[in-house]
Formats: sequence, C-alpha cells, structure tokens
Amino acid sequence: MAQARISAKANEGRFCRSSSMADRSSRLLESLDQLELRVEALREAATAVEQEKEVLLEMIHSIQNSQDMRQISDGEREELNLTANRLMGRTLTVEVSVETIRSPQQQESLKHATRIIDEVVSKFLDDLGNARSHLMSLYSACSSEVPAGPVDQKFQSIVIGCALEDQKKIKRRLETLLRNIENADKAIKLLEHSKGAASKTLQQNAEARFN
Repeated sequence: MAQARISAKANEGRFCRSSSMADRSSRLLESLDQLELRVEALREAATAVEQEKEVLLEMIHSIQNSQDMRQISDGEREELNLTANRLMGRTLTVEVSVETIRSPQQQESLKHATRIIDEVVSKFLDDLGNARSHLMSLYSACSSEVPAGPVDQKFQSIVIGCALEDQKKIKRRLETLLRNIENADKAIKLLEHSKGAASKTLQQNAEARFN
C-alpha cells in the first residue's frame, strides 16, 4: 500500500509538471501568433509609406513639368521650383525598405522582368509611341482584369514566377512609367502648339506690315 501511494504521488507530480509545461507552451505560442500579426501589420505600414513616398515624388515632379508652370512669369516659376525642390529633398530624406523573401527562382524571375522593363525605358527617346504600346502590353500582363489591348504572354509568365510583393511593385512601376509617358506626350503637344501659335503670329505680323 505504501509503495502504491508513493507511486501515485510520483505520477501526480509528473502530471502536474506536464500540464504546466503544456500551458506555458500554449501561452508562448499564443504570444508568437499575436506578434506575427503585428509583424505583418508593420510590413504593410512600411510598404504604405514606401508607396506614399513614390506618389509624392511623382506629384512634385508632375507639378514642376505641368502646363500651368509654363504659363507663369519666370520669377514665379523660379520661386515655385525652389519650393518644389525643397519638398522633394525632404521627401527623399525618408528612407523605408521592406525586403521581400524570395526563392532563387523568384529572384531570377524578378531580374528578368526588371531587365525587360529597363530595355523598354531605354528606348523612350527613340520612339515614344512604340515604347508606350510595349509598356501597355506589359501592364496588361500584370492585370487581373480583362485587358483592352494585347498582352505580352512571355512577360506574364515571368511575372507569375515572381514573389507576390514583387508582382505588385512591377505593376506599380509600369503604372508610373505610363503616366510619365502621358505627361511627356502632353508636354510635347503643348510645345508644338506654342511653336505653331508663335509662327502663325509672326506670319500675321509680317503680312500686316506688307499690307
């Protein structure tokens, strides 16, 4: 009987220790689960700041090259450009970097996709119209919606091989490039219109003098 009581107490002690360890492990796991949520929230917040920085820089650049900026006096333009440059400088002081964990295959796909986009960008000055069409086909390859134009199937398969975060960044970069081309095209048309109007005015003045 005495031996049985001793054995029972020993088993009870082991059970208590085992139960205590299980509870402790459960609490630690719960804490890690909560921390994981906070880590993901941190990455999302940092990514949002990263995107906001890109948007701000693009907006400042757009204002500096806008039609309104060309239609004000030189003094006003200089003052506004100083303000814009100051804002751009302050924006650039914000450094945010969210690293993406990639497999070797995803890393290679990202390099390939980046190289294709860079090649199109390098041809902007040679043929703006063709570059825009090419970028549109690349952008359509990244869109989940039914594209309105042709899709670069090869580029699409490359992008699918990238990490999800990289796919989003590639799409955002293409959107920015397309907007920049649109703004550049408007600037060129405005310049041509201004030259045409000036030439017409000179011609009218010359005709008036002869008449």
